Amino acid sequence: MRPDWPRTEFRHDLTRVVRLDRVWQALQAGRDYPPAVATLLGQMSAISAIITGNLKQTGRITFQIQGHGPVGLLVVDCTETLNLRAMARVDAEVPAQGDLAALVGDGRLQLSLDAPSMREPYRSLVPLEGDSIAAVFEHYLTQSEQQPARLWLACSPDASAALFLQCLPGAAERDADGWSRVSQLAQTVKEQELLSLPGEELLGRLFAEESVLLLDRRPVTHHWPPDRAKVVDMLHSLGEAEVRRLLAEHGEVVIRDDLSNNDYRFDVDDIDMIFAPPGDEADAPKPTLH
Repeated sequence: MRPDWPRTEFRHDLTRVVRLDRVWQALQAGRDYPPAVATLLGQMSAISAIITGNLKQTGRITFQIQGHGPVGLLVVDCTETLNLRAMARVDAEVPAQGDLAALVGDGRLQLSLDAPSMREPYRSLVPLEGDSIAAVFEHYLTQSEQQPARLWLACSPDASAALFLQCLPGAAERDADGWSRVSQLAQTVKEQELLSLPGEELLGRLFAEESVLLLDRRPVTHHWPPDRAKVVDMLHSLGEAEVRRLLAEHGEVVIRDDLSNNDYRFDVDDIDMIFAPPGDEADAPKPTLH
């Protein structure tokens, strides 16, 4: 895996670049998303890793794009350690080509920030302004940070990548045309370069004439193993009558965790074990593992 996230500081700007390959491939495993949907989700995954990297405390950021088009929902969830998960919900036939509006419709972007230090998660809702994921997040970041920002995204079946450039406060006082100059250099980046070049090499090519300080890279991961005990608690909360109704209707109870890409299956013996009266657990059949 090349989970590169080198950061670059100029005298006036901050640049981040991320490329996901095995992480992105794991996020797609078993999903069979249409290519246009996979591209949207891959682009969101890359930029979400960049934004979440700013967290200085334990917590997580969740981005959602909801709309009334063929793609009803896109979700990317990332912790401060850059442990990433994502999913998309397809509600209708997806066109082979089309901009963000054609795929999502009249949607909105929601950011949720959840941290142990917070009484309740912080949420922000903004309309989708732009015809691409890059344009939406570029507008959002420029507005939220009150500083100019530029964003370039790329996605293929094997990798997803992002290049983010932000003007730092007071930059114009130190270098009057610095933002314009660096933005124009970044504008020359090609999708194939984003998807294939190591971060240090990419930045070296783009900003060869600039004074660049490379900061430490950080790994991005996708590690969300099954948590069967949590699902059992959820079944308890549904109640035995409802769970047994589902069991009788379908022959088994199947719980799908789309965000973590895990399935949980419970047959009659599992359900008997879950709802065994207190004291009878030892005599109840042991739950099977799937």
